[in-house]
Amino acid sequence: MEEKKTKKDDAKYGALFVPAGVLTGIGFGFAYGNVPAGTMIGLGLGFAIYAVISVLKK
Repeated sequence: MEEKKTKKDDAKYGALFVPAGVLTGIGFGFAYGNVPAGTMIGLGLGFAIYAVISVLKK
């Protein structure tokens, strides 16, 4: 039987970009000596990528 995909399933995978962005931002923050700024930039990029992916999925 074929399983139906729901919006929740798509959102679940797209939402993985947010923590990935935060962790990447923290890594760059440690590398450049400004962890809070790196975290905020990573969070913003994670949400931006999540928004783009959700728009493209429609």
